[in-house]
Amino acid sequence: MTNPDFVTGVGIAGCGRMGAPMLAALRAAGFDAKGFDVRPPSDFGALAPHVLALPDFAAQLTTLITVVRDIAQTDDVLFGAQNLLAAAPNLSTVIISSTLSPRYVRALRDRIPPRITLIDAPMSGAAVAAEEARLSFMLGGEPLDIATHQPLFEAIGAHFHHMGAFGAGMQAKVLNNLLAASNTAMTRLVLDWADQSGLDERALLDLIHTSSGQNWLASGFEEIEFARDGWEADNTIGILTKDVASALDAAPEGADTALPDLIKAQIRALKPRA
Repeated sequence: MTNPDFVTGVGIAGCGRMGAPMLAALRAAGFDAKGFDVRPPSDFGALAPHVLALPDFAAQLTTLITVVRDIAQTDDVLFGAQNLLAAAPNLSTVIISSTLSPRYVRALRDRIPPRITLIDAPMSGAAVAAEEARLSFMLGGEPLDIATHQPLFEAIGAHFHHMGAFGAGMQAKVLNNLLAASNTAMTRLVLDWADQSGLDERALLDLIHTSSGQNWLASGFEEIEFARDGWEADNTIGILTKDVASALDAAPEGADTALPDLIKAQIRALKPRA
């Protein structure tokens, strides 16, 4: 059930692979949510009437959820090309749902006026979970702020983990994605070796799902949209290398980073799998 305080004024910046289904889920839950993207509204099919030009998006905005790709695009949304901090006169809450360096996220508190509530809410589950409104959220922020905005998260997610103060959700997310990247690299290597050994892919994946090698990528191999992709700078496999870099940026001082560095190189070397 929606909270009347949030029925209007909710906006998603970045209506791509994750943002578009999140916008659809919010609207299905009763929120009059709007979207903004650098692509024209005509690219969004049934969602097109709800993806607005920047002036209209900014004028209605009170709660902003950013789902753009990286730090540069987040800076554009908040301070640069879109500059919603200045362009949206009624903006009261910013929710960061992109996966970014925790150092960058924590530093936002000093760059954004104190009157604006900040929550970091990166999510996990891939596009299929966004489409089915069952994302897992890692939340950072004041407990009251998170409780107040919980109706938004419940409209698009199924699992909610409050990890601590602002920035803690992002720290948890990059550590989670470091594991996801390692599982991706090793699962793909195992499947390549299985091909060369004459093992059937489906039979092996079924075995892995019920055995000690079980992991998210292997268990969802047919549903996860990027499971067979090779690395490209602008696809989800490419984003995984960015996420590993974000984890490395927040590594403890003096930490041994050899294994994460290797994982990043292995992900970058992935080729498409038929």
